[in-house]
Amino acid sequence: MPDLVGNMLVAQSGGPTAVINASIAGVIQEAGRHPELIEELYGGLNGILGILNEDLIDIQEEKSSVIEGLKHTPAAALGTCRYKIDFKRKTERAAQEMERLFQVFQAHNIRYFFYAGGNDSQDTAHKIHEQASKRGYPLRVIGVPKTIDNDLPHTDHCPGYGSVIKYNATTVMEIAADVRSMATDDGSCCIVEVMGRGAGWIAAGTVLAKRSPNDAPHIILLPEVPFAEEAFLKRVQEVIALHKYCIVVVGEGLKNAGGEEMAADKSRLDAFGHPVLSGAAERVAEIVSGWLKTKTRTVKLGYAQRAAAHCASETDVEEATACGEAAVRAAVEGKSGFMVKIVRLQNNPYRWTTDLQPLQDIANVEHLIPRDWISEDGFMPNDKFIEYARPLIEGGLQLPMDGGLPKFVAFQKTPVEKKLPPRQ
Repeated sequence: MPDLVGNMLVAQSGGPTAVINASIAGVIQEAGRHPELIEELYGGLNGILGILNEDLIDIQEEKSSVIEGLKHTPAAALGTCRYKIDFKRKTERAAQEMERLFQVFQAHNIRYFFYAGGNDSQDTAHKIHEQASKRGYPLRVIGVPKTIDNDLPHTDHCPGYGSVIKYNATTVMEIAADVRSMATDDGSCCIVEVMGRGAGWIAAGTVLAKRSPNDAPHIILLPEVPFAEEAFLKRVQEVIALHKYCIVVVGEGLKNAGGEEMAADKSRLDAFGHPVLSGAAERVAEIVSGWLKTKTRTVKLGYAQRAAAHCASETDVEEATACGEAAVRAAVEGKSGFMVKIVRLQNNPYRWTTDLQPLQDIANVEHLIPRDWISEDGFMPNDKFIEYARPLIEGGLQLPMDGGLPKFVAFQKTPVEKKLPPRQ
C-alpha cells in the first residue's frame, strides 16, 4: 500500500458520552505522531452535518493542554448531530449530499477521515468508504466506537459504557440509601429510568450496585424481556413485604408482551424515524400505584448519566483513548473501511487490546444482552453478566479542579477558511 499524504478530518456523531472526547484526543495525539503523512489536522463541527456545511476547525491551533484535557471533559467537544444521509428514503437528496461531502474533502485535501459514533455513525462511515472506492478518491476511513447503549456488534463493549454504568450503579446505591432511610410500614416503590432503547445493557449494569442479595436494585426491567405485569407486581409486593421498600430500574425501551415500547409516543418521531420515548418509569409507576396502592416515586437519570465525567471509569477513559489512537495507526498503515473494536483477553486481572472489524459488519446491527445472561424470570442479570461488566467500571479519575468543581476544557474553534459556495 503506497503512502497517502494529505489532511485529516475527525468528527463526532450521535449522543455524547463521558469519554467520547478521550477518543478524539487519542485520534489527534496519534495523528500528530505522523507528520510525514498527515499534514493538517481538522475537526468537523457537529458531525456530518457540519462537514456538509464546510464548518471545519484547525485542530493545530488548539493548545496541547486542551487536547489532553479532553480526556476528562464530557459531551462532544466538536459538537455532534443526529443527521443521516438517507439513501433508502431520500435517494436523490442523499446522492447530492454525498457529492457535496466529497467536494469538501477534495477542497481541503482530506485523505484521512475518522468518525466517532454508534450504529448510525458507523453506517455513515461505511457509506463514505464505499463512495470513496467507487469514485477512485484516495481516502482512508476508520470508525471509532462510541455509545453508552453498548449495542455495537463485534466489539466486546463500547467506550462510554463503563462510565455510564459506574455512575448509574452509584446513583442507585445513593437513591436506595435515601429511600430505605424513609421506609415505613406503608411501604414505597422507587422506579429509576435509564437510557437504552432496544438493548438493556445500561439498565443491567446497575446490578453492580448489589453487594448482597437484599440490596437494591431489587428488580431490573430490560427491553430484551417482555414486561410480565402480573409477575412483576407479585415481585414488588414480595420485596416491600420483606424490606418495606422496593427499588426498580427500568430501561427506557421496555416492551410489553406484544413487543411494543411501553413509553413510545408515536405522534412524535426522532431524526431516524423512531417514536420518541416519553416515560417508561411513569408508565410502570402507574401500574404499581394503580394496582398495589403503594407510595410510588420515579427518577429519570436522563442526560446526567452520559455526562457524569466526575464518576467516569478510568478503564473506560484508557480504552476510549486507545480506540482513537488505534484508528489513526490503522489508517496510516493503509487500512480503510474498518471500525476499531475492543477485544477482551481475560477477566481477572482484566486485560484487553484493540483490533479491527469491517464497517459493513457493524452498520445498523444491534447487539442485545444474551438471554442466558439474564435470570430465568427476566428480572435480574445473572453472574455471567456481572463477570462481564464488573471490570469495566474499575478506576476513578482525579479530575483537575477549579473552585471546588471539575475543570473542563473547550476548543477555541479557529475556523478553516471555506473554499466552496454555501451548501444548497
